[in-house]
Amino acid sequence: QVQLVESGGGLVQAGGSLRLSCAASSSRTIFSINTMGWYRQALGMERELVASISSDSRTNYADSVKGRFTISRDNAKKTVYLQMNSLKPEDTAVYYCNFGNSRDYWGQGTQVTVSS
Repeated sequence: QVQLVESGGGLVQAGGSLRLSCAASSSRTIFSINTMGWYRQALGMERELVASISSDSRTNYADSVKGRFTISRDNAKKTVYLQMNSLKPEDTAVYYCNFGNSRDYWGQGTQVTVSS
């Protein structure tokens, strides 16, 4: 069982920045060999992939965030980050951390609200 604790959400004006963090309860070894992802779910919408990072730090981004968001990981701290720049109102959503592409391992979610 892996627990994920997210932090860093909040209210920001359009054009601003936020950094989300997600700390995992797994061992460092287990964390380091798993892909980590950030998803988001806006009100009334389905959850969508925002970005992912593999065990060898290959990254993948949704087209809507390319060039604005950066995902990174610190295996020693068992933490994955999402740096979000040039935020837009359409980025408003609850952001969730995912461990290992598993349906079972999700964080509790952190609200990001971008005002226009």
